[in-house]
Amino acid sequence: MPKAASAPTLESLIAQAQKVIESYSAAGQMVATAESCTGGLIASLLTEIAGSSAVVDRGFVTYSNEAKREMLGVSEQDLINHGAVSEEVAAAMALGALQHSNASAAVSVTGIAGPGGGTAAKPVGTVCFGFALSNSPTRTEKIVFPDTGRSGIRCVTAAHALQLLLSR
Repeated sequence: MPKAASAPTLESLIAQAQKVIESYSAAGQMVATAESCTGGLIASLLTEIAGSSAVVDRGFVTYSNEAKREMLGVSEQDLINHGAVSEEVAAAMALGALQHSNASAAVSVTGIAGPGGGTAAKPVGTVCFGFALSNSPTRTEKIVFPDTGRSGIRCVTAAHALQLLLSR
C-alpha cells in the first residue's frame, strides 16, 4: 500500500481538476463521481472549473451504506462480507455510478477520514478507490494515507481520485 505526501493545496487541487476537465472535454466524454469519505469534494473541485457542465454528468454522495445500496446498487453481501471501506465496495460504487449516469468514466472513494472510526485492520487514513471506464475492467486500489487529520485525508483522497480520472 503506497503512502501519500502531505495534503495538497486548494490551488493545486483546482489545477488538477482543470486538467481533468480539459482532458475529458477534448475527448467528448463525461465523468461521474461516487463519494463517501470526501462527501462531494471531488465533484465540487471539478465543478469549480468553467466548462465543467460539458464533462461532469453527476456526483453521488453515498455516505451511508443505505445510500450506497439504493443509489449505486452496492450489494448488501459486499457490505457485510468486506465492509464499506473495501476495494470490493469501491468497485461496486464506481460501476454503479457508470450504470446510473451518462458518464463513460467514474471514480469512487470510500474510506476512514477520522478522527475516529479506525481499527487495527483499517486505520484512520485507509481509503479504497474504484475507477470504472465503459467497456473496460474496473480498477481498484487501497491506500493508507498518513493521519494528517480529517481535512488532510479528504484532500489527498480527492487529489488521488482526480489523478485516477487522468490515468485513463
